[in-house]
Amino acid sequence: MQKSLKNSLYLGLAVLSLGAVATVNTTASAASKAKVMSDVTLKTPAESRNVEATGTNALYSKPGTVKGAKRVASKSTMKKMANSKKSADYFRAYRVAKTNKGLVYYKVVSMNGKYRGYIYGGRSTKNFAKGIQSADTTQKATMPTKTTGYHLANAKKNGLWTAPKNTQYKAKSVSLYGAGSKDTFTVSNAETKTREGSLYYYVTDDQDNSIAGWIYAGKGYNASATTQSLGGLAMKATDAKATVDNSVTINYVGANGNSVGTSTFVTAAKNTKQNDKVGAATNAAGDTLAKFVNDSANTPAGYKLDTPATDASVSSAVYGGTVTVSVYKSATSTIAFYAPSTDGLTAGTQLNVNDFSNGKPALSTDKVAKLTGPADTPFATSIIDHFFSPINSKLLKATSDMTFTNTGDNAKPTTIKKGDSYYITYTYNAAKTATANANIKYGDTIRAVFDQQVTVNNTVPSDTSNGTTNY
Repeated sequence: MQKSLKNSLYLGLAVLSLGAVATVNTTASAASKAKVMSDVTLKTPAESRNVEATGTNALYSKPGTVKGAKRVASKSTMKKMANSKKSADYFRAYRVAKTNKGLVYYKVVSMNGKYRGYIYGGRSTKNFAKGIQSADTTQKATMPTKTTGYHLANAKKNGLWTAPKNTQYKAKSVSLYGAGSKDTFTVSNAETKTREGSLYYYVTDDQDNSIAGWIYAGKGYNASATTQSLGGLAMKATDAKATVDNSVTINYVGANGNSVGTSTFVTAAKNTKQNDKVGAATNAAGDTLAKFVNDSANTPAGYKLDTPATDASVSSAVYGGTVTVSVYKSATSTIAFYAPSTDGLTAGTQLNVNDFSNGKPALSTDKVAKLTGPADTPFATSIIDHFFSPINSKLLKATSDMTFTNTGDNAKPTTIKKGDSYYITYTYNAAKTATANANIKYGDTIRAVFDQQVTVNNTVPSDTSNGTTNY
């Protein structure tokens, strides 16, 4: 958006001479007051004329040495604006005047329009100097890794702008006429406001590309975060305000019959009334009531549904009413990797996943979901019996002659000579895992036991897995 001119700017004035006179003070005394010999409009691109005060000069209604010039902003005020952390205190230069004394004055206006006047700019029109200097009002920011699928969170609070607010003179809000509540937006640029440091994304409505502009983006998209802080944007379409005419309360009830939390389904349908059946209506995100109920994001933390909802099971739901859903307190187990123990009754030494050739093995989300169940109930290790293929270690090198003890059925020791390269293959052992995890429950750490077999070789076979390592 903005081109840095590093405090130097060719102003594009063809002539600054007596022939270009726009304003001449004919009443000033030649002996005591200067006369304006030219006062012309700057023709260079507007964005290249963004400036900031240096704090060395005051702002006047006319060039300061001309008779009748009145102070608009004192030197002290201009110094405060020079050190300001607000973009509103930047200026836009739009005219340049030259006196018979050879002094140059720029006419400027603050980005919020509060201050307007002339400020001393030295003796040359080739660059901004003395009272003002060129300013980069924004800085390039890193683009988010996700650029599609955004929604407007609250257009009344954070709308679209032609430029991040106050970084350009007369930056204005963009009309959202025609934009729907379900519209998705794509990010194509990212900048931060230089003084405030606030992040803005440039977004375009995927359904109507005439609707586009800059919007405050909070902390920006974070791929590793479970919740996003996106300012005026959201990853889901935003529901309307809930009323008895457009919403249904979901009441989550635990095993003891007490409520453990609620959530609210708000329809995107128009003109609905209290006691109307919800039927197949959807919310702003496009979810039916059954899908909304089944979404774990809406379930109270630490609980799972006893039975998933279906369209049939919620068919009697009405606006202004309540749907009661049974839930259970859940717990999620984690998995740690172990070598076998010598006694065969417990796990042996814990393995470091950073020593595996591809780090911690990835699992599908379906497999990871099986690690969650009712709290305080037994966990059967047979659940993970088919989770893991053989895992290879990184390539190792023997620093001395050694004998490696392999494990598993009919395993024999392997002799490795000093300087030999080798790797270890870890193979999941279901029986040893079951023995090492007697009496564990959901929420406990599962000690997965792997037999070890060494191979002397200069390369490690490729070992890839797809899914998540968040387990």
